Amino acid sequence: MTQLDAVKSGFILCLGICIFICTFIYINSSAPKEPTEQSFLPNVLECGFYPDELCSALFRGVTAAPVIGNFCQQAIPKGAKQVPNLLQNPGNCSRMVKELHIITKALSEEEATFSLAYIVTIHKELEMFVKLFRAIYAPQNVYCIHIDEKSSKTYKNAVQSLVNCFQNVFIASKRENVVYAGFSRLQADINCMKDLLRSKIQWKYIINLCGQDYPIKTNREIIRYLKSKWNGKNITPGVIQPAHIKHRTRVSYKEFVNVGVSYVYPTTNVKDGPPHNLTIYFGTAYYALTRKFAEFALTDENAKDLLQWSKDTYSPDEHYWVTLNRLKDAPGATPDAQWEGHVRAIKWRDQEGHSHSGCKGHYIRDICVYGLGDLQWIIESPHLFANKFEFSKYPLVIECLERRFRLKVLQQAEVPLEAHWHFQQDNYFNLKLNV
Repeated sequence: MTQLDAVKSGFILCLGICIFICTFIYINSSAPKEPTEQSFLPNVLECGFYPDELCSALFRGVTAAPVIGNFCQQAIPKGAKQVPNLLQNPGNCSRMVKELHIITKALSEEEATFSLAYIVTIHKELEMFVKLFRAIYAPQNVYCIHIDEKSSKTYKNAVQSLVNCFQNVFIASKRENVVYAGFSRLQADINCMKDLLRSKIQWKYIINLCGQDYPIKTNREIIRYLKSKWNGKNITPGVIQPAHIKHRTRVSYKEFVNVGVSYVYPTTNVKDGPPHNLTIYFGTAYYALTRKFAEFALTDENAKDLLQWSKDTYSPDEHYWVTLNRLKDAPGATPDAQWEGHVRAIKWRDQEGHSHSGCKGHYIRDICVYGLGDLQWIIESPHLFANKFEFSKYPLVIECLERRFRLKVLQQAEVPLEAHWHFQQDNYFNLKLNV
């Protein structure tokens, strides 16, 4: 290496260090930092008042924040995992509720008089499930948790120990071996729907979620959206089945079920047309349905025949609900609707450059698993929930979202707040983030 090359290398290294330092100064210089519940970590000073400063920068779309965030979430030791320890060693429910920061009262009269029912299908990532649960939990609502029958005994026992602490939460009475794109996924929803209709809580809408969802809107905002925008109508975004999707219902499909690998595969058997000459639609598997529509779906002859016909189709949950909701005589039907309804924010690979600028995490089955650079897009979305998250891969994504979400919930509350509802005391995050 020549002397000139050495000088150049030293200059580039020095410039890189200066840029790194200046970036952290930019993120950390917006407000004074006073330690409260969180500890300042001298071995990773660049991470600042972790994670609140980084979260604030990520929500504002600061360019360097995702790079710094990825460094910090790997550099800062997490220590013992609180959630698995609590649930795998169940004890006093009061202690569990407080340590998990569960909100135990209706936060407004409006919410107390408008109960929701939730179907939550899960199979992995216990910590992610708990974070979703404590975000959507309200004592006036009711929750059916469907655990994949293939899940481990340890996982099932941990979820059961949480469920046992709440009178309005239960495990589905019948569990399925769920296969991606198989009828078993639709059957899991049907099982929970039956259970929820037997609940004493007179819920008004039913919403289905999976363990990789997280809310963008609060319980109060969801209720207001349902009341003002839909007012007794069902939300099932979708259109008449496009030509490139027709293979899903043209031939029969079967499920191969195994603990290690499960999948759906096509056969050579050509199916008969749909019952009652129904027009088949294609849409999202996610919905918000009225109680009367749920009763209709389980008792109407057209609905039962369509369900039977759908048993050997590919991903039937993406045609079943939307097809029923386009029937003019269905309660709360929207026969002329298309993709209306903000039920789920998803970054699809084929919509890159149109509805979004790309996935900052990674794609699985053409769906984005959100990374840190997706946070600003998520919170600016008009949708009720977002999908898909992996807490084990991108923990800071969920840490940031749930801190912001809880602050938003507590700001909207019309009742006195209890101490254990807070994740953190007043600090930089509260001051900087306009929730």
